[in-house]
Amino acid sequence: MESRHNLLQRRPTLWTAVVLVILQLALSCWMCTVDALQTGYYAATCPNAEAIIRAAMERGMQEDSGTAPGVLRLHFHDCFVDGCDGSVLLDGPRSEKTASPNLTLRGYEVIDAAKADLELACSGIVSCADILAYAARDAVVLTGGLGWAVEAGRLDGRVSDAGRAFAEIPDPSFSSAQLAAVFARKGLTTSDMIVLSGAHSIGRAHCDSVKTRLYPVQDPNLREPLAAELRSGCPQQGGSATFSLDSTPNQFDNAYYIDVVNGRGIMRSDQALFDDPSTRTETMFNSLGAAPWAFRFGQIMVKMGQVGVKTGPDGEIRRNCRFVNTPI
Repeated sequence: MESRHNLLQRRPTLWTAVVLVILQLALSCWMCTVDALQTGYYAATCPNAEAIIRAAMERGMQEDSGTAPGVLRLHFHDCFVDGCDGSVLLDGPRSEKTASPNLTLRGYEVIDAAKADLELACSGIVSCADILAYAARDAVVLTGGLGWAVEAGRLDGRVSDAGRAFAEIPDPSFSSAQLAAVFARKGLTTSDMIVLSGAHSIGRAHCDSVKTRLYPVQDPNLREPLAAELRSGCPQQGGSATFSLDSTPNQFDNAYYIDVVNGRGIMRSDQALFDDPSTRTETMFNSLGAAPWAFRFGQIMVKMGQVGVKTGPDGEIRRNCRFVNTPI
């Protein structure tokens, strides 16, 4: 039998071993969440899933030119609130849809249509969160951008909270430092933030998104004649005008960065990327190199798609993307 002295001598080694085991378990649990996502996830269970989703996107874009930027924005707003779990799609009196940053979201009908088609082809297999991730990729490709291999395997969340959406979604009036802080909370770097801001290559900004640049005091970084253009469509007493986010709003390209460098960033958070010396160099680089930026964008979309993934008992595969499942 070991003496008390020997046991005391061995105690640090024992505690070190215990700590190492705990750390290994924690790491393996984190890795299992990330590893649950993989490309070709539905190859065996629903081999036509990606084609079905793309067809729904194509139909939606034929009916409404705002479908592509709308769906891309949906995916961003979903991932920034409790992870990429389809919670932004849920209906309810206090759901994320009702939060002020989400009142202008669009594209829900395309996701509904894709889900309905998938339920006919392979019922109960493809999650709404994954549909949104695939559709966001298709939004980029169908507007001329470079695609990427989407990782799938997410489950749908059961909770959607307007308060969380209000707290987590970046505001269009943010400075680059504020944007970087929001992205950092999601495990994304400042460089990632600059690259993903290029999602504003397509789509339009609503009056409410630019009003803080005009009233009560005009943003000193807002140059004429852009200021006059914004004022004409967005008077102080309100307005319903929308403004193209860059000079090629229907084409996914790096014109967004070119416009920002030239002082034509529509929202304060756009123009801040160039006005802030800490983010200016990379913003200028993206304005000069369309291909490197497009490739990097796909890489960071994959990274963003790993945020807060729900697996196992933490989620479900909804039968209807607007409602959590109820027992049958």
